[in-house]
Amino acid sequence: MKKLVLILLVLFFANPVFSQKKPFVIYNAKGKKVSYEKMLKSLSKNDILLFGESHDNPISHWLQYEVTFDLNAKKQLILGAEMLEADNQEVLNDYLEEKIDNKALDSTARLWKNYKTDYAPLVNFAKKNKLPFIATNIPKRYANLVYKKGFEALDSLSIEEKEWIAPLPIPFDSELPTYKEILLMMGDHGTPELVMAQATKDATMAYFILKNYKKDHFFIHYNGSYHSDSYEGILWYLQKDRMDLKYTTISTVSQEDVNILLKENLKKADFIICVDSNMTLTY
Repeated sequence: MKKLVLILLVLFFANPVFSQKKPFVIYNAKGKKVSYEKMLKSLSKNDILLFGESHDNPISHWLQYEVTFDLNAKKQLILGAEMLEADNQEVLNDYLEEKIDNKALDSTARLWKNYKTDYAPLVNFAKKNKLPFIATNIPKRYANLVYKKGFEALDSLSIEEKEWIAPLPIPFDSELPTYKEILLMMGDHGTPELVMAQATKDATMAYFILKNYKKDHFFIHYNGSYHSDSYEGILWYLQKDRMDLKYTTISTVSQEDVNILLKENLKKADFIICVDSNMTLTY
């Protein structure tokens, strides 16, 4: 499948009949078009990459695999993802070490509905190449507790349960633009606790990224773009604890016309993957 997609894209770009219609374009933060090769060279100079995806976008997932494959030839990689929750790390390790099969992983690890098509290739790449793959997200049940009762609900968790979330108390800045935007988008359904739940996810993912990062390695973290857009979310927590590391971000956006990056999408990340809004979705 990967090779077929690559061949189709090469033919797509090479054929002059279709030269006016591109499925995606990569931009830098200022809205200047950049090549995949230039982006890759820039990424490799850093320590940690937050690869922001649109969960149902096939271009996001294809480029995540391509970037991972190409950087693996240059760097010692550690992989991690929002799509796997921290309390499933043990069973994920068992799968990576071939102690259990995919069926056992699927029945135990609360995998996302698009895991098979969109995330299994990354996990299997880690398995094949003997790379760590870190389940970074807070278990959903604890994020839901925060959504209902606020941060205080986490205080009642057991010592074991607290090992699956960022250390308490979790720092929180409700004035961050991205958190304020969540409230605005949700309208009457937006509550302070909703933003706290988002922050709990961001803080926990940052915590497990740093906990598992190793010197002279390159950590690639796959997450929804909204968790790292505008250099906030996960990145805010990373920089709060480790300003000495070099971070880089990618975001994925959709536009009707990919040839000029819209003003609203500028500065969302170091690199912005602008995908044609007619792109077929994975679910």
